[in-house]
Amino acid sequence: MLSKIDKKKWYSFKLFLYVLPFLVLVLLFSYYPLYGWLYAFYDYRPPRPFSEAEFVGLKWFKSLVENPVKISQLLQVLKNTFVMSGITLGTSWLPMLFAVFLNEIRCMPFRKFVQTVTTLPNFISWVLVYSLAFSLFNSTGMVNTLLLNLGLIKEPVLILQSSEHVWLTQWLWLTWKNLGWAAIMYIAAISSIDDELFQAAKVDGATRMQMIRYITIPSLLPTFFVLLMMNIGNFLSNGMEQYYVFQNAFNKDYIQVLDLYVYNLAMGSGSYSVSVALSMLKSVVSVILLIVANAISKMTRGESFL
Repeated sequence: MLSKIDKKKWYSFKLFLYVLPFLVLVLLFSYYPLYGWLYAFYDYRPPRPFSEAEFVGLKWFKSLVENPVKISQLLQVLKNTFVMSGITLGTSWLPMLFAVFLNEIRCMPFRKFVQTVTTLPNFISWVLVYSLAFSLFNSTGMVNTLLLNLGLIKEPVLILQSSEHVWLTQWLWLTWKNLGWAAIMYIAAISSIDDELFQAAKVDGATRMQMIRYITIPSLLPTFFVLLMMNIGNFLSNGMEQYYVFQNAFNKDYIQVLDLYVYNLAMGSGSYSVSVALSMLKSVVSVILLIVANAISKMTRGESFL
């Protein structure tokens, strides 16, 4: 018979086997691609093989700060990235608030309906989202047609082509798409709150708003701070799919975030090595932001997440 120590080791080994496939996936899709950082130090020109590329050292990194045109473009791209990430980070409490009020709906069928309706957009691709936006807000779309027929406007409003409110409109589309999905984490955290706390509060005469303020929200703050720290680590990573499908000649200067700029450098102008160098710098800065956010959390809250 196995001793208690051997049983414990065997149980730990079985748990490790459960985790092993996910570790392999992380190694394959998150760490193995880091091999591509070598392109940042070579003059790679497709379709030639990488073995024939000339080693140029830090040439592409220097070109990012020495070329006035690239500096101007990069500064505008960074501005777009900071604004979009800042808006997203500043409104990261919205999913928590949505989950809190969703939990207060007592009619279960209606609550499930609202949760389902708000979660489904997360599974819609950005291509379909743009198709929906084009059908609604194009110059001949439903919104402009309705406003023209009602006599509220004399000519179509070019919403998708306008660069004046592109940051706001992109944030609205992102919020509409991700709000319900982002709230799932908070809904799970609410379900784990001890129900005896609410019962004791009811006995003491607390109202529903008081229970939300003094029980629900404080219980959700640890989850909020963990997700906030992860968002800070991804401050420079807006993704490119959303901005790629919504970009056009009229709003390109204001909608082009860092990820989209890297993509356009590689696939548009063929500057693969420069795009890899810029992407490499972005990853390094993201790691630094994550470490700083973790240090701030440890100093202010006494808890570290790394």
